[in-house]
Amino acid sequence: MSTRKVIRRKVKQKPSKAAEFSLDTADVEAIALKNDEPSWLLERRLQAWESYRAIPMPTLKDEAWRRTDIRSIPSSDLKLENYASTQVPAELLLSITDNSDEARVVLHPGQEPKTQNVAELQGQGVIFTDWKKAVKEHAAILETHLGTLVKDDEGKFSALTATFADNGIIIYVPRGVVVDTPLHSILWAPGSDVVVFSRILVILEEGASLTYIHEAASPTIEDGAAVHAGICELIIGEDANLHFIETQHWGNHVWNFTHKAAELARGGHLEWVFGAVGSHLTKNFTELTLAGEGAEARMGAFYFTDNNQHLDHDTQQNHLAPNTTSDLLFKGALRDKSRSVWQGMIYVAPGAQKTDGYQANRNLILSPRARADSIPGLEILADDVRCTHGATIGQLDSEQVYYLMSRGLSELQAESLVVDGFFSPVLERIPFEPLRKRFQGMIDLKMNGGSA
Repeated sequence: MSTRKVIRRKVKQKPSKAAEFSLDTADVEAIALKNDEPSWLLERRLQAWESYRAIPMPTLKDEAWRRTDIRSIPSSDLKLENYASTQVPAELLLSITDNSDEARVVLHPGQEPKTQNVAELQGQGVIFTDWKKAVKEHAAILETHLGTLVKDDEGKFSALTATFADNGIIIYVPRGVVVDTPLHSILWAPGSDVVVFSRILVILEEGASLTYIHEAASPTIEDGAAVHAGICELIIGEDANLHFIETQHWGNHVWNFTHKAAELARGGHLEWVFGAVGSHLTKNFTELTLAGEGAEARMGAFYFTDNNQHLDHDTQQNHLAPNTTSDLLFKGALRDKSRSVWQGMIYVAPGAQKTDGYQANRNLILSPRARADSIPGLEILADDVRCTHGATIGQLDSEQVYYLMSRGLSELQAESLVVDGFFSPVLERIPFEPLRKRFQGMIDLKMNGGSA
């Protein structure tokens, strides 16, 4: 009799955590030398590098990362400055206001920044410049404000960004200055097997006012991967007013990690609109801190995922003073096997009476295998407040689609119209028609099965 042979299939185990990036101290020193940076900035980079090395890579055991698995990120294969020379798409360079006088800075890593109508702001004392020029001409502003809202050691990727970032936008608006023309910046970072770092620093002094639009984008590269890590800090002084509009439409091969924070002094006002349609995976931390009495912040966001995209947005609304207001609305649509995660928290400090805080996450599921996780939260340590939250996950209303089809629309046209209506409460917060149409085009492209 023959002996029966049992063949056992070997199961390949995933590593417990993502691999570290193949960068070292010499790379840190090379960044500082390339930009001719002062000694204090090099020292700061080296301190951030030590923080990066001391902080372990996030795993599914970390509470903030429980629903976002980054173990397959090709960290060790990525290089600095391995950029492609693809030209900035013409549609990104179109005017956002039907006004050719708008000021603009275009960042294309590996190339010199390009500016438009920036010098005209100098008469008002306004600074709108790129990182390298800021280091040479406005080092005192960087030394004073850099890292005041997002600490270098806030997390693994904030430390990495603080170490290596030299693509950046610096904006400073002096006391009482109202900037009538919106400022527009673009980060265009094409490439594969590359890691890109960026910083945004916006400072509005007392009574200043500004509208600022920032777009981060790259083309999709089918074979390969890339990582973007960024920090954004918005410092809003007493009675200052900032309208900030931003989008990320990274290529589908990009892993995107960002830390964003805004702090409002007494009477400060922030209107923040955020759109996310790109990247393979995004993990985004956003923190709104209302530090002064009477401060108001409103944030509206839209996201649209398809294929196997994974977008994770983690928001925090901190009320530290009395009579402050925050209003946060995140709306998303999901197709195919994509997934979204939203985790939100409203925190009310002791003594922050008369707080009015609201947060909501609404999700529209367009495919059976798409998934949305929505986790709102409240931590209230004052007794005279009004704080509410809500979350919904649903499908297209078949009656609405049927009604529109009965009026002569195809099924896809009807569904697209319903989706447009779903996102309109966020898009209506964009005051410029050309920019609103651009964002609407991103949504329509996703709806029609294209890639943004």
